[in-house]
Formats: sequence, C-alpha cells, structure tokens
Amino acid sequence: MWSAYEAKTLGLITEAVPVLKVGDKFVRNPMVVTDCWLDDSGAVVYGKSKTGDARKAGKETLAGGTVDLTPLDNYVNSMCTKLMYLMPDCINKTLNSLRKKKLEHWDRNQQSNRDWLGLNMMTEAKAGFRAFNEGPKGNREVDFIKLRRMLSEGHPWDDELLDAILPR
Repeated sequence: MWSAYEAKTLGLITEAVPVLKVGDKFVRNPMVVTDCWLDDSGAVVYGKSKTGDARKAGKETLAGGTVDLTPLDNYVNSMCTKLMYLMPDCINKTLNSLRKKKLEHWDRNQQSNRDWLGLNMMTEAKAGFRAFNEGPKGNREVDFIKLRRMLSEGHPWDDELLDAILPR
C-alpha cells in the first residue's frame, strides 16, 4: 500500500494535504518519512512507512493529534474554483483525451462486459456481495464447498441456494 506522499510522487494524486492537527499546527503523516528523500544507502525513503523507534514516536504523535479536514476542504474548494474559471467543454475534451485508451478498451469490449456483469450479478457476484455485506466480521465468504455440491446436484442459482451458502 502506498502512502499519500508516495502516490503524489508517482503522480497518482495532485496533493497530499496534512489534516492531523497537533496543538495548533497541521503536521504531515507522522507514520511515514516526509523529512528526507534518500536514506544513507541512496534508497528512496520519502513517503515510506517508518520503522522501529521512529514508528513508535509517530504513533505517539498520531495519538496526540486530532483530525481536522478543514485544509482538505480548502484545497478541494481551491481546485473547484480553478475549474470554475475554465471553459466547460474544454475540460470535457481534456478529460476525454486522458481517458481515450480506457474508452477505446471499453468500446471494444462493452457488450461482452455488460453480458458478463448482468449474468454474474445474478449468481456469483450476488453471492459474494451479500456474503461480504451480511456476514459476521471474520466470516464474510460463501461456503464454496456447499456451493459446488449444490451446483453439481443441479440446484439452480436462486434465493434458496444463496441462503444455504451465505455465512451466518
């Protein structure tokens, strides 16, 4: 899992906004390295999780702070304001250009993907989503063995089958 600072370095997000308030000051995530780019060996450490004593100190800082999303709200508002002062159709053109490869892939595969999703939401995905949503913590998977047995006996995908395989 990447930290927000690693994600920013990789260009996945535009900004990592500190929201942890310690005293009257907003601080960066104390659980990750944000004060240097490289370690003594030359490895990139910026945004990586801290370890050892530095991690313990980070946990203490985290526990002593409070989360205040005001800076994030302000950043989002400033981004929205920038977009507000641009031509709407130009923004649409830019977004469509950025999404071109994804759209081309979707256009080539849309019908089979819709068919698969429609079928799957009546069967396996429906069972999986319900198991995750309704199952108790630590037991959120269907009974795969019972599912295979029931299907091999010719049982249809119906509410009776779903109820039989859902975790309780």
